[in-house]
Amino acid sequence: MSILNKYSRILTQDESLPASQAMIIGSGVPYEDLKKPFVGVGSTGFEGNPCNMHLTALAAIQKKSIQDTKNMVGLIFNTVGVSDGITNGNDGMRYSLPSRELICDSIETAAGAHFYDGVVFTAGCDKNMPGAIMAMARLNRPSILVYGGTINGGVYKGEKLNIVSAFEAYGKKIQGKISEQDYQEIIKNSCPGPGACGGMYTANTMASAIEAMGMSLPYSSSSPARSEEKKKECQAVGEAIYRLLEKDIKPRDIITRDSVLNALRIITVLGGSTNAVLHMIAIARTADVPLDLKDIQQITDTTPLLADMKPSGKYLMEDLYKIGGVPAIMKFMLAEKMISGHCLTVTGKTVAENLADLPGLPKDQDLLRPLNNPIKKEGHIQVLYGNIAKGGAVAKITGHEGEVFTGVANCFDSEAELNKGISEGKIQAGQVVVIRYVGPKGGPGMPEMLKPTSAIMGAGLGDKVALITDGRFSGGTHGFVVGHITPEAMEGGEIALVQNGDTIELDAKKNTIHLKVSEAELDARRKSWIKPPYRVKEGYLWKYIQLVGNASNGCLTDRVPE
Repeated sequence: MSILNKYSRILTQDESLPASQAMIIGSGVPYEDLKKPFVGVGSTGFEGNPCNMHLTALAAIQKKSIQDTKNMVGLIFNTVGVSDGITNGNDGMRYSLPSRELICDSIETAAGAHFYDGVVFTAGCDKNMPGAIMAMARLNRPSILVYGGTINGGVYKGEKLNIVSAFEAYGKKIQGKISEQDYQEIIKNSCPGPGACGGMYTANTMASAIEAMGMSLPYSSSSPARSEEKKKECQAVGEAIYRLLEKDIKPRDIITRDSVLNALRIITVLGGSTNAVLHMIAIARTADVPLDLKDIQQITDTTPLLADMKPSGKYLMEDLYKIGGVPAIMKFMLAEKMISGHCLTVTGKTVAENLADLPGLPKDQDLLRPLNNPIKKEGHIQVLYGNIAKGGAVAKITGHEGEVFTGVANCFDSEAELNKGISEGKIQAGQVVVIRYVGPKGGPGMPEMLKPTSAIMGAGLGDKVALITDGRFSGGTHGFVVGHITPEAMEGGEIALVQNGDTIELDAKKNTIHLKVSEAELDARRKSWIKPPYRVKEGYLWKYIQLVGNASNGCLTDRVPE
């Protein structure tokens, strides 16, 4: 059997560290427990966000589970979180993607400095989960990710609501399609309690991917925040982490090339967020697993979109839960040879062993289409290249918005400029709306463009305009959108050279994005381009600008820049 206190014994069993031991005892750990393994029980719990407001309580249940095994010591710690929903459309969103690195660094710091033998971490909002998994991969000690769970859907006038309903209501209000009272009631009823945003947006996308990758217990990604199953999962954590310690199963035993591909395939089948491209590349590279945009495109080319889920579809995550959750989807995919069953998971068993005795999809469900009747025969995430995206760009094409768009450029040098343009009626059918200087360094922080895309949808222009950006999109975004354009405008990328009236062609069949301007003209524009000043000059965002890599490589900050 493995030594269970492999790391904590460095502090607790070294007679030359009496002060360390005295402080541990002073924190409430009995002297006789110093020989037990120490498990860090972390979360991004904080009160200001539905996704995170209940996580501290879930962590307390997990600590009790760990303590009740009588073989371990559980120690609670916290790290920061940022609400994507609250910060979307304002300057707070600049902190969203950078918070992934803060979360990762914080977990590594807490667990590394205090020599925890294992980590159980509970996360709720978009960047929480990839940040936690990246830290687990860095530490490479037995670890489990617990998803805080999805929110229940809201209802107003018989219509099911979720957070995107609130965003799109703004566009409807501007166009006079709903009354002020309806607008207010949609806001009041869109988020009826704790849990992450309810569709196949980034939080649910990443939770599903992480479960498919093997780093969460079965059903973690689909059990709603307020369900009894979520409590039972937390109560089972003690035995699960003890088993990992006994068998010395570590994150890099679980996060392999095949398990990462499993995660990407379930993202594709479920119609997940484009943010998953950033996060999966970052997770894989942190775990020393090779992954790039070409791999993403290969998964798209060989995997159909099957799930009819919001934002472009009909169903919420709570509906997926009712038909068997992510394990039922995985069981279907395993039977169809769409995922690898040999990959190890945090149960100590393989994917195939986990799924063997679990129920599959009910016959009367219509959330997941059969292979012979897909929503789209290939995946929705498309990687585009062209003269304004030489390093790649990421499009979300579900089939509802078409696959080819040619239009006239309408350029905005910030999201705020575009939002003002929308309210003033400057967005017209047939345009390719360009938002630039909002990349990792330009934003800074590569903010999401959910507010403008939702307003465009609400205004009825969703199928009449396209939007391209060196920023990114929320998992709640739908329409003909292309983000992650690399190199970004702030780094002199060609998206900075686009002018109003230029023609732009987007083709998700040929995977191209092309500005119809001659190379001679682009060279002339390049010579006259002047780099604007960075939008911040101090604080965390300034440090982020100095460290962050480009979007095509996952926006990592812990390695030599690309």
